[in-house]
Amino acid sequence: MKNQKIAYTFAGFVILFWGTSATAFKLGLQYFNFIQLLFWASLFATIILFFVLLFQRKFSQVFKMDKTQLKWSVFLGFLNPFLYYFVLFKAYDLLPAQVAQPLNYIWPIILVLLSVPILGQKLKAKNIIALIISFVGVIFISSQGNINIFSKSNPLGVFLALFSSTIWALFWLFNVRDKNRDETVKLFLNFFFASILILLVGVFTKDFWNISVNGLFASAYIGAFEMGITFVLWLKALNYADNTARLSNVIYLVPFVALLFIKLILGETIYWTTIVGLILIIGGIIYQQLCSKTIQNI
Repeated sequence: MKNQKIAYTFAGFVILFWGTSATAFKLGLQYFNFIQLLFWASLFATIILFFVLLFQRKFSQVFKMDKTQLKWSVFLGFLNPFLYYFVLFKAYDLLPAQVAQPLNYIWPIILVLLSVPILGQKLKAKNIIALIISFVGVIFISSQGNINIFSKSNPLGVFLALFSSTIWALFWLFNVRDKNRDETVKLFLNFFFASILILLVGVFTKDFWNISVNGLFASAYIGAFEMGITFVLWLKALNYADNTARLSNVIYLVPFVALLFIKLILGETIYWTTIVGLILIIGGIIYQQLCSKTIQNI
């Protein structure tokens, strides 16, 4: 049953929850290192998705996977959440939240660029223009309010934030090639295998088993509202929507909502360059979508 109002209601919760993620990342990193935060958040997400599958009566599908599908789950779980959040959390560790969050949001542009070699799609002049617009936005955000570009930026942090967007785009491009399985089942397996990979890395790192109660609360929040429940809500929104393209555009409100929480909770002074850069990045993405059906066909 299609119902655009219900779709927008679900989307509203998605925007709210994802809008708080950047703040939750920074708070969590006050109590855990980025590997600890990733492990506990991924573990909580796995547990939440386990109960979601039980509620939806889909958990039996986990045991119907063949070897090829399980290999795909290991590979996709390595890309996301393991590698994606591994890189992203380190970027948040090095950068202010208002810088890391918008830089991570350039992934729709990278998605189109990577679709050329992976899906065999053609790169058009419109895509290049959108890339240039968004790249200018990246420069503004990276300057952190200083006219002397990059004088205050952390080059490694900027690189990691942008690289995380590349990983996210790669994940979705490979994910669309695995069309015959339920998305929630795939997501559960991704987090299950990723949690094992993160644990293998974590046991060789210092202070991995030093537990902070506040860190666990932050991890549980991230696992629920960045990684687990929110994804299910987004799938629900798409299922109810009679116009998924129009619904997808409201997600571009997330970074603006994120800045509000970053200001109110973290107390960061929002740089004018962050606002300008974010508008340019979102403008480049919307321009690309208006001029091309590439993203909607992916």
